Amino acid sequence: MSIFMVLALPVLVNAQEYIETGDSKQEIYTLVDQYLEARDTKDTVLLQSILTTDIDQLVSSGEWRMGIDVCVNGMMRSSTNNPGNRKIEIDKIRMLSPEVGIADARYEITNADGRIRKMWSTFIVVFDEKGWKITAIRNMRYGGS
Repeated sequence: MSIFMVLALPVLVNAQEYIETGDSKQEIYTLVDQYLEARDTKDTVLLQSILTTDIDQLVSSGEWRMGIDVCVNGMMRSSTNNPGNRKIEIDKIRMLSPEVGIADARYEITNADGRIRKMWSTFIVVFDEKGWKITAIRNMRYGGS
């Protein structure tokens, strides 16, 4: 029985969720704030600096965008077509490894007439030599206009 435990221990340890111990979560909050700033100001340079080249985005309309150029163009088009005050509030961040995290957030766009478009957003983020970047975004509407 003790040999089984010794052999099984590495498998059990690796199956556990990674527990973040540094500043990663705060850096991910900052990354999502930068994303919101880039969308609000239509800053394509900032947006391209915080996205991976192979980013993909599934938007609430069902459109699936693949690659940085398609995503940035779609984000800018969406910001123009859906004007309003944007707010992203992260509910939780789960670290899968020191280099991979998932941030789940509430995303709201308040239009000039006061209607609120409510969505859930999930950001998959990765750490590379330049810092944290967004590699995937999933949006889903859950209420509002």
